[in-house]
Amino acid sequence: MPKLRHIALTVPDLEAAAQFYEKTFGMTRSTESEIAILMTDGVMSLALLKFQTDQQAGDERGKDFHGLHHMGFVDDDLEGMTQKIEANGGSYHMRLPDSDEGATEVKFRDPNGVVFDIVDKGYATRAWGLDVDKH
Repeated sequence: MPKLRHIALTVPDLEAAAQFYEKTFGMTRSTESEIAILMTDGVMSLALLKFQTDQQAGDERGKDFHGLHHMGFVDDDLEGMTQKIEANGGSYHMRLPDSDEGATEVKFRDPNGVVFDIVDKGYATRAWGLDVDKH
């Protein structure tokens, strides 16, 4: 069964946003890059994003959009989930390039246009540092 495991927010200042979530909610940083600080409470992850280009942002909202960008689910049956998503009115949005570890992240839109992605457990564990079997 798919599990919700991360929410991604785009923010104007990565460091300021990270400090807010650390100080306010006790979240810890799991990974940092030029465009992201990934934070966790041990079960869920919060991706703080600051895209440098509109292309990097991946959709019509562009790099200057701030707010909820997408949410992510973990499920090892990408093909089965794709069929379920499309059968229930969702649609394919884009696929991110696989990582060196072969991880896959595929983005979809729900019937209202809300973006979400599906990743496998290996990706969630490596990228987010999560125990994906926690409830």
